[in-house]
Amino acid sequence: MIMRVMGEGQFEVGETHLNRLNELDDELLTALESGDEEHFRRALVELLGAVKTFGTPLPDDSLEPSDLILPDVEATIDQVRELLRAEGDGLIPGIPE
Repeated sequence: MIMRVMGEGQFEVGETHLNRLNELDDELLTALESGDEEHFRRALVELLGAVKTFGTPLPDDSLEPSDLILPDVEATIDQVRELLRAEGDGLIPGIPE
């Protein structure tokens, strides 16, 4: 799965890591619902860090379409809420059963 982190490029992340990314996404949703800025910031940094850790960066000149677009680390709670409205159920999709 190719994930674009706004302002940082694309990362190819294997499906084996999607469960962990979903856990981090759930934590981000919890932080958004609580409105706790510190919790939100921590959760966003952890999610984006995991994408970069588990993912392989694609070259800047790559023309691969992104499966997901994630906010940058500086995104506000309101900006991420807007993304979630557009995406639906979190930023990272669940694995089909």
